[in-house]
Amino acid sequence: MDLAPEDSLGFQVRRCHRAFDRLLNAHLSRQGVTSGFWYFLRALWQENGATQKRLAALNNVTEPTTVTTLTAMARIGLVVRQRNAADRRKLNVFLTPRAEQLKAELMPYAHRINAIAGQDIPPEDLATCLRVLKRMSENLSRGMAQMAKEAQP
Repeated sequence: MDLAPEDSLGFQVRRCHRAFDRLLNAHLSRQGVTSGFWYFLRALWQENGATQKRLAALNNVTEPTTVTTLTAMARIGLVVRQRNAADRRKLNVFLTPRAEQLKAELMPYAHRINAIAGQDIPPEDLATCLRVLKRMSENLSRGMAQMAKEAQP
């Protein structure tokens, strides 16, 4: 059975994400920041000092991807990693003053891009869209957990 792209939730969400990402990258590149860094900055602006594992979960990426991205961010002076005092196996990630200052410069881009995306769409439709997307993410996460559970011997 076929699933036309115009009827595919996954295709349409990916298409929309790619459009967001292209516009976001166009803005961020002016500040020397990539969209890969952006998602970690956003998470750290909310939870500065989070562990690498927590940041991976917040960004829905693997831990190796998180380590690679944080290493690149540390190299250009956006984050520092410190051993957790209570559990030396864990690394906590902290924003540098430069990264903290970037929030005031970069967040207007997020607001502008969201405004562009929501142009001519009634606020109640945007609220419904956000609720539906959050629910879809939760459903997909449960689906992954169920698959992992079924794969166990």
